[in-house]
Amino acid sequence: MINTPASLSASAARWYRQGDTYTHRGQDIFFRREGSGEALLLIHGFPTCSWDWEGQWSALAERYHCITADMIGFGCSAKPCDYDYSIHDQADLFEDLLRELGVGQVHILAHDYGDSVAQELLARHLDRAAAGDDALHIRSLCLLNGGLFPETHRARLVQKLLNSPLGPLICRLMNRRNFGQGLAAVFGPETPPDPAQVDDFWQLYCHRGGLAIGHKLIRYIRDRRRHRERWVGALQQADIPLRLINGPADPVSGRHMTERYRELVPNPDIVLLDGIGHYPQIEAPQAVLDAYLEFLGKLPGGE
Repeated sequence: MINTPASLSASAARWYRQGDTYTHRGQDIFFRREGSGEALLLIHGFPTCSWDWEGQWSALAERYHCITADMIGFGCSAKPCDYDYSIHDQADLFEDLLRELGVGQVHILAHDYGDSVAQELLARHLDRAAAGDDALHIRSLCLLNGGLFPETHRARLVQKLLNSPLGPLICRLMNRRNFGQGLAAVFGPETPPDPAQVDDFWQLYCHRGGLAIGHKLIRYIRDRRRHRERWVGALQQADIPLRLINGPADPVSGRHMTERYRELVPNPDIVLLDGIGHYPQIEAPQAVLDAYLEFLGKLPGGE
């Protein structure tokens, strides 16, 4: 039985009823899978959870074996206080899940924090290829808005404060009102978040003691700086198809980030969704689905 907040909306509650759990480093992790065919891993961002993908899930599951999870520290997964949260550990979490499910090849669709996890998974894919190890092969990678390049990531004030010595205090001061304001500030001007959906995201953020660990999760910003060469290098050296789908109205990683992507990544494949902000999969779910399926359809053997 999945441990969920008591007052989730019908949509969010249904999402979690249709999932299951597995164990990572002794901690229970929520995951969901549906569909058949080629495996597709969907990786969510900060501070939300796998429910982000609801707008694309059913259509993708008609064509692919879709797999997603709430990463440790997020949503309905365990949120231990005494834990070394890192991008590398989240990558381990997904590799553990794919191994448990018997998946050896996978497409990846990622957003925000999940972009960094995907970059580390891509770097490992390249390491394995160089060593002649095909234990897990990534077939393609599609990224939504995220801090792919530390030099272009424009962190919000609350992120800077969480990542400072004041982090534990900021966690205690967080409430539904300022959480919602923070989300609204990164959405497009004409596509604000639905208040009911923000209520769900807030409940899922707080669930299982989540308020106490925000300053630990935010360390991913430091991870991005520390591992920049490895993660940017993975995009530059990728031996698989890449696509970037971006909401250019995003003040954190919008149009300015795509310009850097064009400078650094060979043969950049970029889809801009005009007027859309940091959460394209929520703000423009059909446009993201269309752009993603068009990308997959161009791959060898694609539809």
